[in-house]
Amino acid sequence: MKKWILTILVTSIFIGLAISPVTTSIKINKQAIITESDYEITDSNEKLSEILFDTYIKILMKIGHRPSVVAGIIYNDSLVWSKGYGYYDIENQKLATTDTLYLQASVSKTITATALMQLYEQGKFNLTDDVNKYLSFEMRNPNHPNIPITIEMILSHRSSLADDNLYWLCLSYLPGDPDVLSFPNPWLEEYLTPGGSAYSSSTWSEAKPGEKYFYANVGFSIIGYLVEILSNQDFNEYCKEYIFEPLEMYNSSFRLRDHDINNIAVPYEYKNRGYFRHPHYGIHVLYPAITLRTSVEEYSHFIIAMMNGGIWNNKKILNQSTIDLMHTAHFSPNDKFNYGLGWQITKKIFGKVEIHHGGGYVGVRNHVLIKSDRKTGIIIFSNELDSELHSSNIERRAFNLIEKALLFKAFRLAS
Repeated sequence: MKKWILTILVTSIFIGLAISPVTTSIKINKQAIITESDYEITDSNEKLSEILFDTYIKILMKIGHRPSVVAGIIYNDSLVWSKGYGYYDIENQKLATTDTLYLQASVSKTITATALMQLYEQGKFNLTDDVNKYLSFEMRNPNHPNIPITIEMILSHRSSLADDNLYWLCLSYLPGDPDVLSFPNPWLEEYLTPGGSAYSSSTWSEAKPGEKYFYANVGFSIIGYLVEILSNQDFNEYCKEYIFEPLEMYNSSFRLRDHDINNIAVPYEYKNRGYFRHPHYGIHVLYPAITLRTSVEEYSHFIIAMMNGGIWNNKKILNQSTIDLMHTAHFSPNDKFNYGLGWQITKKIFGKVEIHHGGGYVGVRNHVLIKSDRKTGIIIFSNELDSELHSSNIERRAFNLIEKALLFKAFRLAS
């Protein structure tokens, strides 16, 4: 029954889009950015197309149990379309907009990797350097103590660190944003070193460093610590000074304390046919990997920079050569699914490549995507619990269909 409903919905939307004109009257430039507040179409077919599109998104949100979705489409150097749907705070009936702040979960890694790669451009380190050259403790996989772990391995999830220890994840998930005085050091040493108070036999895999891909959030806690060591600056403050301020992401931060929580999408969990409201929280020992909060409007500045040689609004945060390094699959470039430096790489048919990153945690499911021609980008933020353990197949498919609809719309806007 559920598959039948989805089939009908998919057919309906594409019939709706098919009757709209092939070309669009919208000009793709900074003076023609379309938002939910000023979107006005005079062409009747375009109006019908937009109504059908909005209806389709809202139905998929209902099927996927998304209280709110905010999305944006980037073409060349502009956010050409963006819109908010639903309530980011159900109890207080607050409508989602492109300025609503959303927890990013693992999408945060795109910023964290950028911070370290800025220091790479300054000659502070080489990607092939043994990380122990910079840490105040010895970091080695005890199963392979003689094999150095490089910074490139950590950035690309090839360090041989295993999955995150759920015990410490649970302890780290707390309402508010209190400091953990032992983080990043000596907590990282205690977590990574055999005999440490936070160490577990599951911390490290049996694989050799560089040999296999293991997605480990704690690896990006190490990246955040390296930013602090190499810059002699607090990680969050470094990001504010060298990424957020140049890109005019003034409301973006890795720390909850920097925000007015009334402007942040509430993290919800759908259960027993209703939405359970989680408190706003910090992930203290993993905050460089997970806790960025930003809006579609502000994050689009970063994506535009990633698509245009590191430049947004004449402000440069990275060189194109560095971005190319980040957007290249490392260690196993022939795999269909791979990881660059802070970015996921997926090879499509006909040699096409997608640069993207997803994020899912308590009360959040996001995805950002850059097409390989670097002309088109998609941003989707939502605020409901989503993970392989908790979301159903139909919920995940509904979210994926929202993304496909946005890609279809992006192609039309760019035509």
